[in-house]
Order: sequence, then C-alpha cells, then structure tokens
Amino acid sequence: MQESNVDDTSIELRPPNAEDGLSVYQLVSECPPLDQNSAYCNLLQCSHFASTSVAAIHEGGLVGFISAYLHPERPNTLFIWQVAVSATVRGQGLASRMIKHLLNRPCCSDVQYLETSITESNKASWALFKGIARQLKAELGTSVMFDHSKHFGGLHETEGLVRIGPF
Repeated sequence: MQESNVDDTSIELRPPNAEDGLSVYQLVSECPPLDQNSAYCNLLQCSHFASTSVAAIHEGGLVGFISAYLHPERPNTLFIWQVAVSATVRGQGLASRMIKHLLNRPCCSDVQYLETSITESNKASWALFKGIARQLKAELGTSVMFDHSKHFGGLHETEGLVRIGPF
C-alpha cells in the first residue's frame, strides 16, 4: 500500500449531508472488501444518520466516511456500520481520527461502548478496532453476529460482533 503525503490537518471532518450520498457510494465501491450498499442507502446514511456519521473532506472531495448509529436498545452504544478511507489518504490514521471525532460529538456524550461487525479476513478493520480499544484503554470482546450459514445462506463470510468498552 502506498502511503499518502496529504497533510492530515488539511482534512475536514464534518457530519455528512444528502449531497454526499453519491460520493459515499463511489468511495465504498473503491474500498474492498466493504459491502456495496445501494446509493439510496447511502443517501439515508448521510441524512437520517448524519449526527452519528462523519465525512472526511480534502480539497472539496470525499476521502473518508464512517456510517454509525446509536443502538436503539442500548443508547450508550455506538454501532459503526462502515469505515471507508480513500487509497489517496490511507496510512495516516484517518479512520481512528474519524472515530474519535464521532465520540466527541454531543450526541455521543453518553456512549460507553463501540460495536461493529468484522469478517475474519478483514485484517485492516481488525487492526483499526484493536488500536481503538488500546487508545480507549478498554476491553475488546468478540462473538458471532451473523453466521455464514445460518444468516447468509453460505453467500457471505461470518460477521463477528466486536464490542469495545466500557470507556
């Protein structure tokens, strides 16, 4: 992987808006192994879930995106749905910076746990969330969230639930 020479401080972090939806769709398509959602889903993420999602903007273009939401049954838990970072800015800790940015928003003031799902083969996501757990000085636990056979009919790798906290 080629490291970027983009100055991290030149990347603005902000809540996304509906106008970012198509750019999110395009960014995710460039970030395997992320599952491609529909453009409509990305529009909803950028509008209905804007307060708990983050867009990273560099020179007017989207270079990073996190979709997340407060768990409806556990409002002290932020579930991170997807993390996408453009190849042009990888290797600078942008994903960690976006997560910390989210945790510092007023809507996340009661958050004590982070959750996400990760397939066993997604080494980059495992490294990211293990690093976040270390930074937060919190435990990282795992369990099966959606099983390869039971939930995906053998069409998708098992998604492991990763839970970090309390912090």
